Amino acid sequence: MATTSKRYQLTPEQVALSEERKAKKLKSTALQQNNNAGRIIERCWIPTGLQSGQQGDQRVKVFTWNLLAQCLVRRELFPTSDCLKANQREQMLYRELLSTQADILCLQEVDRLEKIIPALNKAGYAHHYAAGPGKKHGCLIAFKKQLYTMISAKTILYDVEEVRSDGDDAARRGKSFETKNIGSLVSLQSNTAGKAEGLIVATTHLFWHPRYTYERARQAGILVRETNNFRKELDVEHWPCIIGGDFNFAPDDIAYSLLVGDSILSEQKDVITPSYVVHMSVDPSAVPDPRPEAGEGNEESGDPDKVITSARAATPSDGLLSLTELSNFFARIPSLRSAYDVGLARIKNLGDLQTFGSRVNLGSDRRGRYEPEYTSYTHYWKTTLDYIFVLDPIDRESNVVALLSPHRTKDLEHGLPQTGVSSSDHVSLAAEFCWSRDKLTYKVNLSIEAETES
Repeated sequence: MATTSKRYQLTPEQVALSEERKAKKLKSTALQQNNNAGRIIERCWIPTGLQSGQQGDQRVKVFTWNLLAQCLVRRELFPTSDCLKANQREQMLYRELLSTQADILCLQEVDRLEKIIPALNKAGYAHHYAAGPGKKHGCLIAFKKQLYTMISAKTILYDVEEVRSDGDDAARRGKSFETKNIGSLVSLQSNTAGKAEGLIVATTHLFWHPRYTYERARQAGILVRETNNFRKELDVEHWPCIIGGDFNFAPDDIAYSLLVGDSILSEQKDVITPSYVVHMSVDPSAVPDPRPEAGEGNEESGDPDKVITSARAATPSDGLLSLTELSNFFARIPSLRSAYDVGLARIKNLGDLQTFGSRVNLGSDRRGRYEPEYTSYTHYWKTTLDYIFVLDPIDRESNVVALLSPHRTKDLEHGLPQTGVSSSDHVSLAAEFCWSRDKLTYKVNLSIEAETES
């Protein structure tokens, strides 16, 4: 006689336990996939050898990065990149944004706010966002809510800012191109020390066109002038100013030299002179300069990114600052110090880490030699464009005590963005600053270090 076996029935408790195990496994798998998707090259912090300060000194860790706005991504611009879609870049972007645990984030080319802002909020950041007229991406400053409270904010519209007092509206602005670029400023008060301690933070993305050297120098000068004025207006000149961003010029550019207080070189004059033009965005009646921009023997022929088109030569009535006037303009504003140029210069042994001065021959008396070798690296362009500058308070001077290690060039050789390296075509930078209680403490520290070195 045949017998039939009765199928074993799980109890409700066993079913619940089984479902719980399945859910854990799915969550673990999803987490592992996110970790793989978000993998980037980890970078260490490099101590500069300067004293990190005493208890009670002001300290801050600042991060800057051009995210590469998704709305600007084009396959033809990044032919060697393997992660140009938003879902391919997203987890890498979050990891790089948050891995340094910086107190302040200065971000450029920020779009897809519905994704980025929740991630920042979850990580404990508040933020301020600003964009130029009609632009689909902008600048964002984020700060740790437990450390700072935003007191005020200001947006600098470079197109409307004046650089001289004489002439009509257009001449007082002295611009060569209507760029819609901006600078974004915030004042952040310490949650523990009140008005006695705080920061002015600025970020910017200057005009991109390689040939508009004058316009970038104009915008850079306006940024520093307005940042300094912002601090004065708030009556907080004892607060440091941090300026991080994508300046779209290299350390051998005239704008960099003017910002840090170096003299202008003859070769820099040669580069800026052809950019004294007025584009049709400023003067619609402008016709192309009759001087040849492209043609036989010009390797840049036909490339609109490398030549000036739809513009005429500037005249005195256009108000563009002459080289002498430009120098005088910068002489009236404070000079900046670059975190990387100051910090890496103090490290006696950089090992295999290359700097801008490793590939470009700058004089030993010129600033900029110790900027990262590259901060933007793609199939078509490879250069240094991004910086963290500091404008110290009137009563104290800053120590750069640590820097986020720049990428090794060998890690970038396939061109950014790249899976497992970075989600942007720009390299993020970060620096840790310390402000001693007064100048006397700072000078004593430097004297001790000088004696030790000798």
